[in-house]
Amino acid sequence: MALDLALLGEAERRGEGFVRLYRWQPWCLSFGRHEPALRRYDRGLIERRGLDAVRRPTGGRAVWHAQELTYAVAAPVERFGSLAESYRAIHQTLATAITSLGAPAAIAGARPTPAVGAGACFASPAGGEVLTRERKVVGSAQLRQGGAFLQHGSLLLDGDQMLVSEVTRGATPVSGEITLSLAAGRLVSDREAAEAIAEAVLAWGDAWSPFDLDPQSLVQRHAARFQDPAWTWSR
Repeated sequence: MALDLALLGEAERRGEGFVRLYRWQPWCLSFGRHEPALRRYDRGLIERRGLDAVRRPTGGRAVWHAQELTYAVAAPVERFGSLAESYRAIHQTLATAITSLGAPAAIAGARPTPAVGAGACFASPAGGEVLTRERKVVGSAQLRQGGAFLQHGSLLLDGDQMLVSEVTRGATPVSGEITLSLAAGRLVSDREAAEAIAEAVLAWGDAWSPFDLDPQSLVQRHAARFQDPAWTWSR
């Protein structure tokens, strides 16, 4: 999270775009920036089970980062346009990659946006999100800062999001996600998914430069915030 936020700062400062694809080790529960985690989730249970948790710089709802691939796009706003335009462009690129892996993908039509306190990110899709076989396979959220934006998203490869329900207080909505492997009818690896996304991103043009920054130096800019339980459980 610290690295992605630093890339947002670099996108604003340098006017360059960055695309990052990664897995989480150890697996981790992430909350959206404005999500009422203290009210919605059982902190004591999460800690007793030894689960890592962090609050993202972007919005949205809780995600269990386990058998999935996370993407981050940090770029000047002018590269993609409005909030709706940028979501659609990035999601269409992801849909192209998913289709190339054997799962038919589409963009969800207009529908009400689920409230931030409505539980797991994958419980229900919002308009413009990526679906396969009419179910949500990618969850995304975006943060805008000055003339740049950071968009985070999680592509479910396998497994499920049941852990979010297990640590949620009270009744939880029925999970509505599907995994890429299930939709494709075969196991899709993280490397295969990353390569497909990287190939689809080429359609954005040649204005993307090789990464020439020191990740560790970038991480240190914001590491203290994301390591602090006071931030994770700030609301």
